[in-house]
Amino acid sequence: MGNVVVVGAQWGDEGKGKIVDWLSEQADTVVRFQGGHNAGHTLVINGAVYKLSLLPSGVVRPGKLGIIGNGVVLDPHALVAEITRLGEQGVKVTRENLRVADNAALILSVHRELDALRESATSGAIGTTKRGIGPAYEDKVGRRAIRVMDLADLKVLPARIETLLSHHNALRRGYGLPEFKAEDIYNELASVADRVLPYMDTVWKLLDEERRAGKRVLFEGAQGALLDIDHGTYPYVTSSNTVAGQAATGSGIGPSSVGYVLGIAKAYTTRVGGGPFPTEQDNDIGNLIGERGREFGTVTGRKRRCGWFDAVLVRQTVRTSGIHGIALTKLDILDGFDEIKICVRYLLDGVDLDHLPASQDAQARVVPVYETIEGWKGTTAHARSWVDLPAQAIKYVRRIEELIGAPVAVLSTSPERDDTILVQNPFEA
Repeated sequence: MGNVVVVGAQWGDEGKGKIVDWLSEQADTVVRFQGGHNAGHTLVINGAVYKLSLLPSGVVRPGKLGIIGNGVVLDPHALVAEITRLGEQGVKVTRENLRVADNAALILSVHRELDALRESATSGAIGTTKRGIGPAYEDKVGRRAIRVMDLADLKVLPARIETLLSHHNALRRGYGLPEFKAEDIYNELASVADRVLPYMDTVWKLLDEERRAGKRVLFEGAQGALLDIDHGTYPYVTSSNTVAGQAATGSGIGPSSVGYVLGIAKAYTTRVGGGPFPTEQDNDIGNLIGERGREFGTVTGRKRRCGWFDAVLVRQTVRTSGIHGIALTKLDILDGFDEIKICVRYLLDGVDLDHLPASQDAQARVVPVYETIEGWKGTTAHARSWVDLPAQAIKYVRRIEELIGAPVAVLSTSPERDDTILVQNPFEA
């Protein structure tokens, strides 16, 4: 199929970083197509650990081009800081391996402060990272955003800033806060412009040239499909579309150029922040899964909520993202359990349901119906072929495939990139 889109099939934190890095070895270009620096990828390469929040995973590999697409909201100071951190680890980021869409909207201090104000309110908090992502998307949709291209002509900034602040200062007055000064925003942007502009490019045109030249493109999403602004557990979602269709919109490439869609799912389920979580185990089982899986956010360090695998939700994301195959991660965390449960359907007020309803009230009332599977005593950790897996672990994987309606194309058995069982190569499917 040529090009591959990688999306989270749950609420994010599924281990996309390792899978994207593994796939990037076969790709020429890696594109981030949505989100901001509120979600992180942890890569482990030859014993070195790289934590990325904004940069495409491909930048740590020589000879690859990383692209930040127009669907991303970009904090320019966070970008510069991440480039600096990678430089300290020996990874040099230049125009040769990174391009940033000229039409990507910027995250500013006004966005970060507004995000924090809303999250600290007595009502309405949804558990954001307070990094300004949501307010920046609001300004983009409201047609008042400052974009990367505006940094190239500082003469236009004062007018852009006035338009922006006419909205934000009205909000600040409502909160009883002092207004932002236009010159402070100008200085905030002018101070970083020279560090960002070397990477600026017309990304849609560049990607079209890559496609026509027969290059392989890997599209990398942030968060997971259940956090999609339209198809997720609204309002406990992120502020962008996280499903696979956004790969085209968020990068400027035509949808016909998007090929294989690989969904990433853990062998259990986790979630950070508030919102419904039907299979959550707020008990010793959940704590044990969290301890074994080291379930803490890459960016925030927040403890993740843990629970059993929810086949209803993953089957739903398989459909909304058009997922061809699943990369199943962290199977080894379930080693040694006497029994393992899988949610196969819900009950809503006593009625069977095969999907998660859109209503927030209904989502809070669904009751999971479980199927119990016998666990295994052997280990799956570091397995690199099916013959290395206990028979009962294989049975668990096969049952997941049946329930979600998609094959397991890749099975990950540790954070190390070589501890991977390949069933179907997405680039060759």
